[in-house]
This record gives sequence, structure tokens and C-alpha cells, in this order.
Amino acid sequence: MTDLDYNPHRALGLANRRRRLLFRSWHRGIKELDLIFGNFVETNLQDFSHEDCMWFERLFEEQDHEILAWVTGSTVTPEKFQGTMMARIQKLDFMTLQAR
Repeated sequence: MTDLDYNPHRALGLANRRRRLLFRSWHRGIKELDLIFGNFVETNLQDFSHEDCMWFERLFEEQDHEILAWVTGSTVTPEKFQGTMMARIQKLDFMTLQAR
């Protein structure tokens, strides 16, 4: 089994995966990530596919301080997380994010 095969949420339907993802996006442990991911996921959730949810589920298994460094561009994002979704998150105007 490779890293890309790991999916503890495979049995969940898309609606349940989205609900779980929304909760996890607002409860990261670092307030900055709560604001970034909570706002991003809440805004885009209805467009997320199973693959999008899986990308976030894998990302959320990483350490918060590393994720924050990738999102803000202070360190290079690992190849497995590079792509359209990370680019969209990195383009957010962090100053306009709203707390919940």
C-alpha cells in the first residue's frame, strides 16, 4: 500500500466526507489554519469531489506548523501536495478571512 492508497474514509459517502472535512477545517489547532482552511473549505465545499476530499484528508494528517509553512510559501510544498488546490489556497488574501 502506498501513501496515495491510504484512505481511512473510503467507506463514507461524499456528503459525510464533506461534513467531516468542514469540521476538521475549522478545528486544526492553530488559529491561522482554522481561518485559512475553514474559510476556504466553507466557500468551496459543494464543489469538492471525493478526490478533493481525499487530498485534504491526506494534508490534514501532516503537522500543522508544516502545513502553515507550505500554505504561506515560507517553505517548499512537498510534491504530493502541489497542484491546483494548494495554489488556490496560497492565493487567498489572508487579511480578509473571517473568524467563525
